[in-house]
Amino acid sequence: MKKILLIAAAAVVSANLSAQETRFGAKAGYSLSTLKYKDGGESEGSDPLHTFYVGGLVEHKLSDKFALQGEVLYSPLGGKLDAAEGTDEAMVGAKAKITFGTLMVPISAKYFITEGLSVSAGASFGFILSAKTKYDVNVGLGLPGLDVSIGDEVDIKDQTNTLNIAPFLGAEYALENGLFFDARYNMGVSNLAKDSGDGKLTNSFLQVGVGFKFGGN
Repeated sequence: MKKILLIAAAAVVSANLSAQETRFGAKAGYSLSTLKYKDGGESEGSDPLHTFYVGGLVEHKLSDKFALQGEVLYSPLGGKLDAAEGTDEAMVGAKAKITFGTLMVPISAKYFITEGLSVSAGASFGFILSAKTKYDVNVGLGLPGLDVSIGDEVDIKDQTNTLNIAPFLGAEYALENGLFFDARYNMGVSNLAKDSGDGKLTNSFLQVGVGFKFGGN
């Protein structure tokens, strides 16, 4: 009886170990990033910034159904603003693009619905390496030669908090050859604006991309 129990225990341990697998990979794709400013009960959102992300990942499969995944990604996130105001005699238009060069470390737990299809939940820890605002202001007076245009790029790193935490939900479909496609929505919860008083500036973003995994036990 002891020998049977020992063999059974060894079989269970062996099965668990065989289910574990560590794979490495690379990924890249498209990001749609927006900013939201909330002050009291009022909030205002930016136009989307169409950008990209690129980086690497490691996935450790705990069993046939569960895995942990860590990533290191870079993406220039942010948002755009576009406003115009005036009369028939004079018109003022202003455009601005705010860009946060962000190094992200997403960590997630994955559940495999089927062998190739999985859903995930986790959080992205973003470290803002650079922060800039590029703006253009145009004043149209309706007369030739009197229109005025002013533009510049300003470093706002000193006015920006460097940590952007964004919980996310996502899904992934992987092929047997290691190629995979994934999508996730990251909802920013950190206030990125220093000395903002009661106001709060957050950055949320959608990611859709493709990647390749290789390796294993």
